[in-house]
Amino acid sequence: MIHVIATIQLKPDTVDSFLAEFRQIVPLVLTEQGCLAYGPTMDLETNIPAQPDARLSTVVIMEQWQDLDSLESHLIAPHMLTYRQKVKDYIESVQLQVLKPV
Repeated sequence: MIHVIATIQLKPDTVDSFLAEFRQIVPLVLTEQGCLAYGPTMDLETNIPAQPDARLSTVVIMEQWQDLDSLESHLIAPHMLTYRQKVKDYIESVQLQVLKPV
């Protein structure tokens, strides 16, 4: 199993529009071979000293995949290519972290 953390920095005032598009692809992604978990998260404001200030224009996608091949297939799935075109104007930057359990 691998874990993926996709951190998406959005342009101001686009979070709601981005999430509306994202929520449409979640059911499709969850049916992909090798997908174990896939969903959006955002920072929760807390009083925990070690936590930095909430990033209000950042969405973090938490993913789990059976293996790297499944993730690579996901990245080129037709619904993902269509989705990327729909949200490209909302996004400032994307950072991916692909992690393995140790």
